[in-house]
Amino acid sequence: MRLSIAAVLLASAVALTGSAPPRDADVEAVRRSALLIDTHNDVPSFTVDGYDIGKGGPKRHTDTARLRQGGVGAVFFSAYVDPSYVKGNRSAHRTLEMLDTIVTDIAGRYPQDYVFARTAADVEAAHRRGKIAALIGIEGGHAIEDSLRLLRRYYVLGARYMTLTHMNTNNWADACCDLDDAKVKHHNGLTDFGKQVVREMNRLGMMVDISHVSDKTFWDVLEISRTPVIASHSSCRALCNVPRDMTDDMIRALARKGGVIQINFNPGFLTTRKSPPANVEDAAAHIDHAAKIGGIDAVGIGSDFDGIENVPVGLEDVSRFPNLTRALLARGYTVSDIRKIYGGNLLRVMRAVEAAAQSHSEK
Repeated sequence: MRLSIAAVLLASAVALTGSAPPRDADVEAVRRSALLIDTHNDVPSFTVDGYDIGKGGPKRHTDTARLRQGGVGAVFFSAYVDPSYVKGNRSAHRTLEMLDTIVTDIAGRYPQDYVFARTAADVEAAHRRGKIAALIGIEGGHAIEDSLRLLRRYYVLGARYMTLTHMNTNNWADACCDLDDAKVKHHNGLTDFGKQVVREMNRLGMMVDISHVSDKTFWDVLEISRTPVIASHSSCRALCNVPRDMTDDMIRALARKGGVIQINFNPGFLTTRKSPPANVEDAAAHIDHAAKIGGIDAVGIGSDFDGIENVPVGLEDVSRFPNLTRALLARGYTVSDIRKIYGGNLLRVMRAVEAAAQSHSEK
């Protein structure tokens, strides 16, 4: 009898831990009780050009049926603004298009499946109704075109986090890995205006996302921000030594701030191994490492589905989260632990950021 790849990986995990295989009932218990929040999904880069999330397609990782199959309860859809839009000051135009496709082509087109959400309470309310909460995260600080007015307007339109950089150092924050480093003027972290951006995000109630930023920018953000900070789609540098991943010291500091590292499924951020290819066990290993370094309250999921060309074996699309659940259960994680990883930790950060903004407005 031929075993599925997922079954082979699970058998390997069980052999490694010495524990009994997770039961289907255990996996289902997680599915029933967890509110799974993926903090980074790039399918809007395709819906903006006509991809129908309700119908799906073989080239994409995300559609409604597979989100349901995977037990996904909420998604931060990425309003990704490619660095090329900086030329000609077209970033704001593109940002508005990306915000609109999330509101119109996903949540608006399929109200029977999605609810547009702005707050932690909205996410929980959508989940109680059996809907998928659709949220917005802006990827790339160049989206604001160096204007706090644009930042404020994006918040009004529903953006609830912003990744301070992408693969490009902007005018106020250094990126971890510029596409053309020789032509980039760096700032040694955040400029004075960059610090204003972080403070204004705190005031508004918008989560500060440090995925893609340089190490110095990260440390500057932690010093300036009054609220917990997230890494919406990063992994652990100790397991995969690439600049996009976080060092153990960074994970500890993020955790002390009350923040969360959301593990990215990009194989290039999970392992430098080429053969065999990255698999679901590699993703589970990064979750495990982050939890051991920062604590169980500091870990989440930021898949980067539809923003990555390759995917781990066993995590080929949004329907495959039960494979990750099995891998975590096999490692000894409890249902309560996985509930935190899958969404509880992120909801806590959202509430803290919202409360800080509310407190500021009442002064």
